[in-house]
Amino acid sequence: MSRFDTIDYFTDASLVDDPFPYFEYLRAKGPVVPLPHHGVVAVTGYEAAAEVWRDTETFSSCNTVTGPFPGLPVKPEGDDIRDLIEQHRGALPMAGYLVTADPPVHTALRGLLMRLLTPRRLQENEAFMWHLADLQIDHVFGRKSFEVLNEFAQPFAMLVITDLLGVPDGDRRSFASQLGVEHPEPGVGDAGRKVSLDPLAFLVETFTAYVEDRRRTPRQDVLTRLATAAFPDGSLPPVIDVVRTATFLFAAGQDTTARLITAALHVIGDDPDLQALLRRDRKRIPDFLEEVLRLYGPVKTVPRMARVRTTLAGVDIPAGATVVILQHAVNRDPSRFEAPDELRLDRANLKEHLMFGRGIHSCPGGPLARVEARIALERLFDRTTEIRISEAAHGPADARRYEYVPTYILRGLKELHVEVEPV
Repeated sequence: MSRFDTIDYFTDASLVDDPFPYFEYLRAKGPVVPLPHHGVVAVTGYEAAAEVWRDTETFSSCNTVTGPFPGLPVKPEGDDIRDLIEQHRGALPMAGYLVTADPPVHTALRGLLMRLLTPRRLQENEAFMWHLADLQIDHVFGRKSFEVLNEFAQPFAMLVITDLLGVPDGDRRSFASQLGVEHPEPGVGDAGRKVSLDPLAFLVETFTAYVEDRRRTPRQDVLTRLATAAFPDGSLPPVIDVVRTATFLFAAGQDTTARLITAALHVIGDDPDLQALLRRDRKRIPDFLEEVLRLYGPVKTVPRMARVRTTLAGVDIPAGATVVILQHAVNRDPSRFEAPDELRLDRANLKEHLMFGRGIHSCPGGPLARVEARIALERLFDRTTEIRISEAAHGPADARRYEYVPTYILRGLKELHVEVEPV
């Protein structure tokens, strides 16, 4: 009997640092496996995961933020609980946000978001990223070592999103302070400032003020474009819909991108030969980032709730069951990826990983995250001759010590300390 037979994926701390043996154990049982706790069905197979993402009629996103917790406030009964989900949707975490919405609400909210992420705006934002990367590099250089996630990646990602959404320069101090993020300007986000216990509330309050002000008094700025973005029929959405879209982009885009940058530097800091290759041939950086996303991407679990009784890969799934796509298992499915545990820059199907999802729920910020990570690496390469893992913080190369965030939704290091040799 394996120790994994009765383990609780959602609460067992032994799975935090290294969940991969557990994922292999599940895969050996099949691409879709009922778990012994919380009425959950796990998906480790690539094709089954893609089917769950595509079939929004059968699988609801209402529980995508927390999975089986807290669940619906009443016990599901019968083979069709679509009405029950709609009746109690508002009681679930992050109700009303794009990430938990289903069509037709999701269709409207995603359409609104894509009116904010226009090619013109993304191009303007990308041009500014090079400056933002240098600003953050200046902030951490001059030290013997620095911590990547909190001192470089998160502040850089925050600056990118504040620029994308048009947050006025004068307000960026309060954003850094309220979100507890280090900022390259002296005195911004430092330990002497009070950090809100509910940063999302700060974002909602702030963006509500922005949207209401720009609707009253339009200006020639990005916030006005945000406030006046219309639904496809030309109608203006309620202020709260615009605010939730902006705050979701801000919160989700910042965290996942920062973890991608940190994971990428973790890999190259521990692999001098790969780092040298990427320094010589910068055109390989995008391929490298796709493999980092596949192997070490920031999302570990994507939950759904079955609206109706169904079958998936021959497994019966009752209505109301939580179905969890285990991202790192799916992206290491040997039926889809040759030598799935290896990082290969010449992989033929580099972009077929599902770290950014599939179908209508594919991450709209995926292209932005890729550009941010590429620019961050390029500027670090431009300004250093070497990036290495700090042995003082993480131990020698043959005995590294890393800690991961203790959550079943996200995958990422708590901290990554590196040392650099500036040019």
